[in-house]
Amino acid sequence: MKRFARLYAELDATTSTRDKLAALKRYFDGAPAADAAWAVYFLAGGKPRQVVPSRLLREAAIRASGLDEWMFEECYQAVGDIAETVALVLPAPAGEDDTGLAAWVEQRLAPLRGATPALIEQRLREFWDVLGTRERFLLGKLIGGGFRVGVSRLLVQRALAAHSGVEARTIAQRMMGYTDGNSAPTSARFLALVDATASNRNSGQPYPFFLAHQLNDPPATLGDIGRWMVEWKYDGIRAQVVRHGDAVWIWSRGEELITDRFPEIEAVGLAIPDGTVIDGEILVWKDKDAGPMPFALLQQRIGRKTLTKKVLADAPATLVAYDVLEDAGTDIRALPQSVRRERLARIVRQVEERAPDLPLRLSPLVAGRSWEELAALRAESRERRVEGFMLKRIDAAYGVGRTKDVGTWWKWKIEPYSVDCVLVYAQRGHGRRASLYTDFTFAVWDGAADAERRLVPFAKAYSGLTDEEFHEVDAIIRKTTIEKFGPVRSVTPTQVFELGFEGIQRSNRHKSGIAVRFPRMLRWRKDKEIDEANTLADLQQLL
Repeated sequence: MKRFARLYAELDATTSTRDKLAALKRYFDGAPAADAAWAVYFLAGGKPRQVVPSRLLREAAIRASGLDEWMFEECYQAVGDIAETVALVLPAPAGEDDTGLAAWVEQRLAPLRGATPALIEQRLREFWDVLGTRERFLLGKLIGGGFRVGVSRLLVQRALAAHSGVEARTIAQRMMGYTDGNSAPTSARFLALVDATASNRNSGQPYPFFLAHQLNDPPATLGDIGRWMVEWKYDGIRAQVVRHGDAVWIWSRGEELITDRFPEIEAVGLAIPDGTVIDGEILVWKDKDAGPMPFALLQQRIGRKTLTKKVLADAPATLVAYDVLEDAGTDIRALPQSVRRERLARIVRQVEERAPDLPLRLSPLVAGRSWEELAALRAESRERRVEGFMLKRIDAAYGVGRTKDVGTWWKWKIEPYSVDCVLVYAQRGHGRRASLYTDFTFAVWDGAADAERRLVPFAKAYSGLTDEEFHEVDAIIRKTTIEKFGPVRSVTPTQVFELGFEGIQRSNRHKSGIAVRFPRMLRWRKDKEIDEANTLADLQQLL
């Protein structure tokens, strides 16, 4: 625990990639395999499950510190992070503890889940009494489920490569599925990850996904249109379907094993040849001759633990295949995009001939004689229920992550929906933004302008502004605060922002009756008064 807490502090204290890489390598060079296994899990994006509710953590810390509740709350407001607040206000520890990270997670923290409040507080006091401030801070992050650190998955892979001598690409391939919550990190899994003598793949394991770059410049800057393969960009679940032997695995881009959630796609996997890995998009597609259904319908499938016949009938899933990564047991990612496309078309054609009713489609290519012609087609994206185009170099290999070293994919997306809305609530950020109010709630007007009307909250956003703008808005929030609700402040409505979002749907869970996807601040509208903000009726028209 001490070793990992020291690493966590080192990573948090620097923005230098070189220093972070060196700190990671030092940790892996000296950590036992069991501890390193959990470290990789957390650092690569694995989420610790909350084992102690925030309320219980707060109450136990207040009693252990001897502070009045109001004083603890003032400390929290100043710090902005519950784990850091707890670590700072507790009295000095009475002893020390050298137990490793794995033992802490498996033997001490996991048993707290579901324990009685009295037992939880007793254990917390025992833990706090043998940990220093740095270790207490890490403990708070782990038990609260809020562990985040400023390292990328790629950096972790580079550190493991430097530690083991195994190529970073191979490490990336082996790490696919490592953070899936269904399999706990173990010594054996870590040792397999860094074994220089092991084969590169395990049965059922997906390949690292190749990711596209956002195209912000005019597409004409890409040169000859004939060098590019153009496909529609679908709004679904990016997935790899792996067929090895008699088994099928379906992996999401988030490295979650989702085979049991999509039995109809599993049937597709059983129909493709052994030794095949297909990359594509899972969509709800009810009518073969119509377009895909909105993502909201697919979302209903994601959130259900039990798939009834009605659910399967109301939201039937289809796999739209757009790449093949393994063919006849051979990794073909290094082949040109055009060659992989030919092989994919052959595989899909064979499946369609044997089982035409299976929900498998080949992603259609979009023909255009010029970029201007494609731009006109792109304008029809929303009517087609797509997000724009994917542009893929015909000679591109299939890379690892968002890279350009073996070729390029671009996503040429349509402009987002946007409305002007009013800032009504604010909350402190996390990490380096813990002292600033950066997480905002926005509202639009409900009612006609010439009648009694009110502001109705409809979306939250925390990205899109510059650091300077966040500091400026933070100062306004502090001056215009009306009330405090724990970490949240309500403010006098004075500021208008243009909010962009990718999708919009009806929602019974929100007071506004509307939910939006991927909201972000496009710009701060200092030129507008709050009376000029959009209305709920405007949002309903977007539906």
